Amino acid sequence: MPTEITPEKKESRTKKLVKLLVKIVITVLCFWYISRKIDFGKAFDALQTANWAFFVLAVLAYILSKLVAAYRLNIYFQNISLHLPQWQNIKLYWLGMFYNLFLPGSISGDAYKVVVLNKRFGASYRKTSAAVLLDRFSGLLGLGVLLCIYGVIVFDNKTYDLVLVGGCLLAIAALYFTIAKFFTDFLPGFLPTFFWGLVVQAIQVGGIYLILSALHITANGKEWVFIFLFASVVSVLPLSLGGGLGTREVVFAEGATYFHIDPHVAVIISLLFYLSSVAGAAWGAYFVFHDPLQGMTPSKQSP
Repeated sequence: MPTEITPEKKESRTKKLVKLLVKIVITVLCFWYISRKIDFGKAFDALQTANWAFFVLAVLAYILSKLVAAYRLNIYFQNISLHLPQWQNIKLYWLGMFYNLFLPGSISGDAYKVVVLNKRFGASYRKTSAAVLLDRFSGLLGLGVLLCIYGVIVFDNKTYDLVLVGGCLLAIAALYFTIAKFFTDFLPGFLPTFFWGLVVQAIQVGGIYLILSALHITANGKEWVFIFLFASVVSVLPLSLGGGLGTREVVFAEGATYFHIDPHVAVIISLLFYLSSVAGAAWGAYFVFHDPLQGMTPSKQSP
């Protein structure tokens, strides 16, 4: 007998469909906006002489950053006595990346990890959800610190410097006291996850320098990295498809205009970074058909 579709399930499906349609519309509008500001033909001319060996290295840098990010998340899992071997954790993380990037209208990669860990090990929904959420914030905090550093470098303005440094210190303190107050299980993981969050973002910055090298760009490196970091912050917002596709390109184009550098090249840099993320996340498709936690014995965790 087929499973009955309840009104609640219908409403949930409708909401997911509406969200997906909104993301599609925003992505299309972003590229329409960009097309009115730049000549895509001129932009893609920059690819004609690109050194693709550097782009391959950029893809490898992105993959390395995600391996470190998976290790960071496992620190939070260990804080709640959820002991996943690193290799199984990496496979589960990779599958989550695939879902986040390629299935925007379906279950998110983060939600999938929470559900799987609950079903397989009886892990608490509340604690695993908190671990995944705090991992996101640790990554965002590392991104914010590097954004602050590059902002101080590129802006010759003491007021901007004070705002950036003050905002950075406030964000670090806010996350620490939030964990200390509401998520005490995770307090031992604060400093190591903060450190590895910085490492993740530093590796991705290295990937941007490799993309610049691929395009034979030797000037304005600091400005390009600042634009990338700011675009990465914007792409965290679930506004468009594929983890910021479209919104990231708008930020790159507008940022290049602000710093008086070529907006045509800016869009190519942004798209090449997006392609490196696609190339990295695509491997997660393998684990759709092969259990990432195969061989692990189910066990029950305390709620």
